[in-house]
Amino acid sequence: AATKLASAEKLMYFCTDQLGLEQDFEQKQMPDGKLLVDGFLLCIDVSRGMNRNFDDQLKFVSNLYNQLAKTKKPIVVVLTKCDEGVERYIRDAHTFALSKKNLQVVETSARSNVNIDLAFSTLVQLIDKSRGKTKIIPYFEALKQQSQQIAAAKDKYEWLVSRIVKNHNETWSNVNRKMQSSPEYQDYVYLEGTQKAKKLFLQHVHRLKQEHIERRRKMYLAMLPQAFEALIPDLDEIDHLSRVKVEKLLETKPDFLKWFIVLEETPWDATSHIDNMENERIPFDLMETQPAEQLYEAHLEKLRNERKRAEMRRAFKENLETSPFITPGKPWEEARSFIMNEDFYMWLEESIYMDIYSKHQKQIIEKAKEEFQELLLEYSELFYELELDAKPSKEKMGVIQDVLGEEQRFKALQKLQAERDALILKHIHFVYHPTKETCPSCPVCVDSKIEHLISSRFIRPSERNQKNLLSDSNIDRINLVILGKDGLARELANEIRALCTNDDKYVIEGKMYELSLRPIEGNVRLPVNSFQTPTFQPHGCLCLYNSKESLSYVVESIEKSRESTIGRRDNHLVHLPLTLILVNKRGDTSGETLHSLIQQGQQIASKLQCVFLDPASAGIGYGRNINEKQISQVLKGLLDSKRNLNLVSSTSSIKDLADVDLRIVMCLMCGDPFNADDILLPILQSQTYRPSQCGSSSSV
Repeated sequence: AATKLASAEKLMYFCTDQLGLEQDFEQKQMPDGKLLVDGFLLCIDVSRGMNRNFDDQLKFVSNLYNQLAKTKKPIVVVLTKCDEGVERYIRDAHTFALSKKNLQVVETSARSNVNIDLAFSTLVQLIDKSRGKTKIIPYFEALKQQSQQIAAAKDKYEWLVSRIVKNHNETWSNVNRKMQSSPEYQDYVYLEGTQKAKKLFLQHVHRLKQEHIERRRKMYLAMLPQAFEALIPDLDEIDHLSRVKVEKLLETKPDFLKWFIVLEETPWDATSHIDNMENERIPFDLMETQPAEQLYEAHLEKLRNERKRAEMRRAFKENLETSPFITPGKPWEEARSFIMNEDFYMWLEESIYMDIYSKHQKQIIEKAKEEFQELLLEYSELFYELELDAKPSKEKMGVIQDVLGEEQRFKALQKLQAERDALILKHIHFVYHPTKETCPSCPVCVDSKIEHLISSRFIRPSERNQKNLLSDSNIDRINLVILGKDGLARELANEIRALCTNDDKYVIEGKMYELSLRPIEGNVRLPVNSFQTPTFQPHGCLCLYNSKESLSYVVESIEKSRESTIGRRDNHLVHLPLTLILVNKRGDTSGETLHSLIQQGQQIASKLQCVFLDPASAGIGYGRNINEKQISQVLKGLLDSKRNLNLVSSTSSIKDLADVDLRIVMCLMCGDPFNADDILLPILQSQTYRPSQCGSSSSV
């Protein structure tokens, strides 16, 4: 039968989600009048309400029950807000239900979504007796079961989110659409609602973002010590400065922007810079953080320690040089107690001191041997009366040692007696058989040096005539080696060829010359990279560099090339004209400064005794390493060198001077610091000198 209900402007709706979202559902007003009602849920609020008396509520509910009982419809008592329930109120509500024909009671919490379905299913079972009886579970037991169910659903949902969301820039709308069909998503939303699902997603995204920022922070902090090393390696420059002044100093450094980036917005971890994966420069505002300050202090301490260690090395060396206890050949174990103190042990390992001591010993031993050799020369009369085989008897050796024993230079080698005796025997052998092989200064004996000098400069007449013929045919030909690394040699060769005519001719001062180029970029000791080949005789070498590494390659290659020709008659590569040029790095403003590279190039040019050209300005064409003016300058220099060497001198001039004979007698002591080259080179460089008829290797 229909039951009349008064419903003045009441709304009815079915909410399948959290409370507070009523506006998301269809708004339908309950009609007044008679409705078909099959049962009732009699709700009792068991929470502690403001300005509300529970006993009064219970009286109201009791009166309401009396009215509902007249309908003969099933009634279930529902205790609401049990999550905030008062124990006495719950107990009184159960007592009320027992007093009213033992009504069934369901303890619920709409906020926690506990036993809500159970309340309705209990009423349905009372209405439809054919359904199985529903087991009523107390609130706290139901809450425990639901908590376990929610926790399991949450774990599965978080797993789903972590599998789908890998980037902290993902949006909820996009991810929500992807997860709609996943049971893990559906189960969690059913239990906890969409808002909590979104909240867990946002927490995951936030965690991803923080992890990403932390990885970037660690990368920046790992780079920071390298930046300090590159920009502020000098302790004197920063030791007296505050942190603020150090930051200003960093900004003035030429390579500052290679290491740092100054952002318009700060802090860096709240800007879009965190997602700029191509730019790995350090945000400058990171310097304001405590980890960066700690790294700067560590850098400062490192520089101070390095200075202190260098001071300890110098102090130790001075100790060695001034200590009377350090004599040639004295073992480290004996010397250590005389020269070491506590400060030395605090700053350096003993192995470093041992290395310094070993080098010092080598120096003083060599000096002591030289002084002992001088001593033997001063006592030359001791070695006059010996047998022809120059083997002194035991008695004679005793006499020599007795005479020399009082000399300090003899005593200096007291701990090296075997070497001292060997020097005496070697000296005796030299006195009776004076050759360059028995010379105490071997292998730098003056005889050996002069022989090598003459043999390296001398050209046989047949070879000279052959060279003259070769020169005649090559008078208008320039053979140029281009030495560079990482493509520099090949690129310049191509640029020079672009300036030549179709048949590789180049115009210098109005005259046409045939230009042959040999770019070399590898190991010059390999035949494929040799300066000289059977068909290529170089007239000069153009050396290119644009960095410290390429400059080192040039120096090593020149030295290897010169070493390979030492002792050979055709060793003109030793005096091959060289030109060193710094080329600009294309499109690269970082790296060594131009000023530093110029200084290094000038020093190397002085060492190699070659011409150094200033770096080229912009070339005549796009991407030119060297401009045409510099190329012409190099080629003119090679032509001048060819003329000075007189490669085309006629044989008639030699024939005319064949009867001229200039004899020079030189007396030099082995080990004399004066160089024989300074005397002989002006003569040997003459194109008219020839070998002596006596056949001596030391005369021309």
